[in-house]
Amino acid sequence: MTVPLDRHCSVELQVSAERVSQLRRIVAAHLRHWSLDLHVPPVCRALDELLTNVHRHVGDGNTCVLELRWTGRHVTVSVADNSARMPRLLPAGGGLSRVMALSDSWGTCRTTDGKVVWFTRYAEAPNAAGLLPYAPLPGVRTARAVPVAVLV
Repeated sequence: MTVPLDRHCSVELQVSAERVSQLRRIVAAHLRHWSLDLHVPPVCRALDELLTNVHRHVGDGNTCVLELRWTGRHVTVSVADNSARMPRLLPAGGGLSRVMALSDSWGTCRTTDGKVVWFTRYAEAPNAAGLLPYAPLPGVRTARAVPVAVLV
């Protein structure tokens, strides 16, 4: 199976509680379209944390950009917002601790107009079945042609 080396989705939106579930469904649909069904639950849970943090700490009405990228080996999810306040990893768990647990790597980066928080997961291209069918399994008659040893 030939896999494009770079699949990408970008969504710019205004932050609100309703948008979190909508974006989760959009990301899940892209992952399923890319045959990455096993990655839907962990990616969506980690994305929930990032978007909820933006909603909670940046506030309603601010613009953020969600980017989803799959290189054929890694899925990267990033959320950029216009707040200069950098996130912190709290010792109590939740938030970025959950993102850290659900991903292979994560990080934050300041930008000229805010910050980006991102995470990656290893997601290799799924193996596709060959185009040629397998030879049929032997039927009962051909399998019984071989003498069966009798146990005494």
